[in-house]
Amino acid sequence: MSNDEIRSEVASRLRDVGHDFVTRSLSDEQLQELLVAVTELAQLVRQTPLRERDLTNVDISQYKMVVPDVDDVARHELFADSFVSGNANPLGLGAALRRDGDVAVMNVTLGKAFEGAPGRAHGGVVAALLDETMGLVLAIHGKLAFTAQLDINYLAPTPVGEPLIARAWLARSSHRKLFIEANVSANDVEVVTAKALFIAVDPAKFLEHLALES
Repeated sequence: MSNDEIRSEVASRLRDVGHDFVTRSLSDEQLQELLVAVTELAQLVRQTPLRERDLTNVDISQYKMVVPDVDDVARHELFADSFVSGNANPLGLGAALRRDGDVAVMNVTLGKAFEGAPGRAHGGVVAALLDETMGLVLAIHGKLAFTAQLDINYLAPTPVGEPLIARAWLARSSHRKLFIEANVSANDVEVVTAKALFIAVDPAKFLEHLALES
């Protein structure tokens, strides 16, 4: 396994631990044992050097985000550390992305750690899921843009522990403005709808800015 693959596996195990910790009832003795183990792990991680991402040699002319289509069963991600779809983020949602024609699709089952009210996903987590799914629409249309406005209607409780499907599509565009709509369904029931305004940016300037910060 490559370093990136191992990193993703470790992140997946850490996500599982987080959700299990919220779900399980641990004794004082077990908590003390876990505290020692987690402290040792934290020290191990902190002793390693900081990650450096060298973007100075990015070929901006070749910049492109690729989204897999519905028939591609392989796991994909736009950014490995993304809170929503990054498989290497131990605090993330671990959602899987794909496209169905010009519609962006995100599949995820939210764990217990993302609960707001009992049995219901936190509204902010659902908003993040929607925002990232809408971001996939930009990739499908070859655009790079930032979220300027996001309006959400929560129609019904979004459950945790059950498969969710988020979908987003481009409703219309005008110059740099892209108007994107989306929804989230659980068991074929629409629980959330959303509309957003994205403002397109020049990929070259965006990547050059990142290179300067790296």
